[in-house]
Amino acid sequence: MIVWVCSYPRSGNTFLRIVLKHLFGVRTSVVYDVDGVAERVGRELVGYTDTVASIEAMRASAEVYFVKTHRQRDADVDEADPAICLVRDGRDAVVSWARLLSEADPDRFETEMRALIDRRDTVGTGSWGRNVLSWVRPQAPHRVTLRYEELAARPRAVVEGALAALVPDLRPLADARIPSFDELRRTDDLFFRRGRTGSHRDEMPEHLHTLFLSREDNAAALRLLGYL
Repeated sequence: MIVWVCSYPRSGNTFLRIVLKHLFGVRTSVVYDVDGVAERVGRELVGYTDTVASIEAMRASAEVYFVKTHRQRDADVDEADPAICLVRDGRDAVVSWARLLSEADPDRFETEMRALIDRRDTVGTGSWGRNVLSWVRPQAPHRVTLRYEELAARPRAVVEGALAALVPDLRPLADARIPSFDELRRTDDLFFRRGRTGSHRDEMPEHLHTLFLSREDNAAALRLLGYL
């Protein structure tokens, strides 16, 4: 069985994987050839594992495989596949991703943000709104939606609740301890940057905020999730 661990980039997916690893001993593979995040912050911290089989073989297996993706829900995802869908206010996620993309050249921050907002791809990551809507619509009991702000505030409770719904046979480790955000920042304070809800309010220029809201998919996703 596959459990997708899905989100738009910079929505807390790495922290979710860390919680899965430290709370349940769950390791995650990725749909990509290289897991850049695991290489950057540490495979053991993230709980990375190599992909051991094709998607079809993992789906047919009696074992449970957790697979991270930032892609829109596409043909690789069966309608019946369980998924943990992590969502964050798209304005915060876009700001955070643009900061990461312009890490080597901060002057490119606004350019990178505009490019992310302007994305029209119908496959791959795509725009924030299109990506999120592909996973949360239509609602389904085997696709559990987690909110970034709730994950940050109550990681144990929200992840235990998600796995109880999707993989009820899994139990938390007796000696489980989840690293704090301060501990993660000491690992890499540029990757684990602010971890704050509403960061777009002092980082997203007004003209780019207007552009973000002008996208019908972004506005629809914000309204659906209660962020607008």
